[in-house]
Amino acid sequence: MKTIFAQLVFFFQNKTTQRNFAVLWKFFAFLGCIVIAYSVLFHLLMMYEGRYYSWVTGFYWTMTVMSTLGFGDITFHTDLGLLFTMLVLVSGVLFFLIMLPFIFIQFFYTPWLEAQEKARTPRELPENIQGHVIITNIDPVSTRLIERLIKQQIPYAIVTADTQKATELHDQGYSVVIGEPDKAITYERLRIQRAALVVVTNDDLMSTNIAFTIREVDEVVPIVTDADQANSIDILEFSGNTSVFEFTRMLGESLARRTLGVGMNTNVIGRFDDMVISEMPAMGSELAGKSLIDSGIRRETGVTVIGLMEKGKFKPSTPRTVIAPHTVLLLAGSCQQLAAFDQRFSAPVQRNFQETQVLILGGGRVGMAAAATLAEHGISYRIIEKDPDRANESGSAHLIVGDAADIAVLKEAGIETAKTVIVTTHSDEMNIYLTFYCRQLRGDIQIISRSILESNVAKLHMAGADQVMSYASLGAGKIFQLLKPDEVSLFTEGLVVFNAKAGGILRDKTILESGVREKTGCSIIAIRHDERMIVSPPPETRLAASDELVLIGTPENEQLFLDL
Repeated sequence: MKTIFAQLVFFFQNKTTQRNFAVLWKFFAFLGCIVIAYSVLFHLLMMYEGRYYSWVTGFYWTMTVMSTLGFGDITFHTDLGLLFTMLVLVSGVLFFLIMLPFIFIQFFYTPWLEAQEKARTPRELPENIQGHVIITNIDPVSTRLIERLIKQQIPYAIVTADTQKATELHDQGYSVVIGEPDKAITYERLRIQRAALVVVTNDDLMSTNIAFTIREVDEVVPIVTDADQANSIDILEFSGNTSVFEFTRMLGESLARRTLGVGMNTNVIGRFDDMVISEMPAMGSELAGKSLIDSGIRRETGVTVIGLMEKGKFKPSTPRTVIAPHTVLLLAGSCQQLAAFDQRFSAPVQRNFQETQVLILGGGRVGMAAAATLAEHGISYRIIEKDPDRANESGSAHLIVGDAADIAVLKEAGIETAKTVIVTTHSDEMNIYLTFYCRQLRGDIQIISRSILESNVAKLHMAGADQVMSYASLGAGKIFQLLKPDEVSLFTEGLVVFNAKAGGILRDKTILESGVREKTGCSIIAIRHDERMIVSPPPETRLAASDELVLIGTPENEQLFLDL
């Protein structure tokens, strides 16, 4: 009843609905006048023929003829009466069978359905809500962030002024509120005073407007914004945003740090107190081809090999696990332990300024950010950009104008001698195509690719990419770190870090005896015991029921552990 009442209130308060009802009532009044006029004429013509009927009979005859039912129980005998009957029949077809259904659907039924849809999508949040996240735009970053919020049971709301879009999102299961993002009343209805965070990923102009609007209502709520252009960062910060990121630049830098020559040392992908989680490609290092027990990593540095990433898939490590050339090692340890690892196992960087070491496909914002990072490390590179206007804007001497799918252009850029290819176009379909093409040309080259949607990460690995960075996951991870600074966010695909109590099932057992890795695929990378963090605990460490374990694995591994 409450829902129906809300729909009726919204329906009748709408000005368009009021105008529609005025037209509808006028039409019904016109029909009523026609029926009355025909009934009066029916009596006059029947009196002309010498017959008399009641007024009810007159209305009955008019309605049956106009609706084309025509029972035939009452008929005229004169030509004048028959002509009148034909007039009533034709007008009935026009008004009852054609105009009435059209006007009813156009001015009542369709607006009623629209009112139902609009009333179904709320225009404000409950008064008792708190700790929620307000999202002003739906894009790959915010979609990925919403997945993490749902998993952590953190309430959120997407605000949009487009009723149709709001209805579609609502039908897909999203929490949506209809409202103008640049109106202060919208954020009052969103209970912004009790919100934990506002995420603004609109364009720079709209983001600035939204930030000023929010600050009219609340001066302290944290606002995080994604800047499209580097020049907009200062303006967005001045307008009241707490944190301003440039995710495209961060993605380009992250791709570049994983290239051979730059990423020969460990690359930090997550932190938890004193523990650091890093990754390092085995390609080009002395570790390739060795088993973990023969490598002596833990014995010589104290670093724990959590597992291996092969083609985007996490594989728990065992002492007998052999490190393949295209494997990426996932490591956990303290800063001192990882520094010792770098000193012992990192391969020396061999720079050759006569040949292209890294080939970047795509000269957009991501590609140029990757190029800047490579230049800082003294790595020679070439960029292939298809758009001549963009190429002229960049003015880079390392840039070649051409199609990266053209073998002649690739050879000119140095595909035959390059050690790494970074694929950075803004189309996942093109990235998959170019990744597969480069893998066919060079089976031994390192390929690092960008992915806009997380759903395409697996496809890029199948196409031949050694490592894939998702724009959506990178942005969502950065934002989530602001919301939950005590939790670990890994900037790599398909892995999660989570905390769990040892409990009775693991009490008084050593890590080795517990069989956690064998049973679940998770690795224990740290233990909090009596307010003390033990990083990379040795296998003989005995667990207490009150110990808080820090584990890493895939989401499936996490569920297996929780089911123990």
